[in-house]
Amino acid sequence: MALVVFLHGPSSSGKSTLAAELRRRAVRPFLHLSIDHLRDSGAWDPASYPDWRGARPGFFSGFHAAVAGFAAAGNDLILEHILDTPGWQAELQGLLAAHDVLFVGLHTPLFALQQREASRGDRIIGSAAQDFHSVHAGLTYDITLDGTASVSDSARRVLAALKDPLPRSGFFA
Repeated sequence: MALVVFLHGPSSSGKSTLAAELRRRAVRPFLHLSIDHLRDSGAWDPASYPDWRGARPGFFSGFHAAVAGFAAAGNDLILEHILDTPGWQAELQGLLAAHDVLFVGLHTPLFALQQREASRGDRIIGSAAQDFHSVHAGLTYDITLDGTASVSDSARRVLAALKDPLPRSGFFA
């Protein structure tokens, strides 16, 4: 059984920064998986798909299966993801059912998301606001964090929540 620390929040909420700090502080090794890694490495370029909207469901089902494959092979994971599409949580619930999951919600004020999005220059302007208004709806987190808080404090809180055994995650609710 693997441990999956699932970082969830809007675009520009601080998931990547928190993931890096968690890996730096953790006493166990974690693989850090995110769609951004695939994009940034050149392994995936959504612009190269003539019909990205049509290809998107299969791409994300493959990403979800890959995440589950890493976990099934015994790798502990930090997963950055945004559950912005109906059915994704249910798909991942089935794929990750045999694993321990700590579902972490990053709540970041809209003004901070918009500032980060503009300063990054690699995001579609407005995507953070769109995510802000929808991504947390109906979800039950094991721990919630303020995306503007100290990353050091946030990482400490996440690592302190990794008890053995981990209670059944709210992700599966």
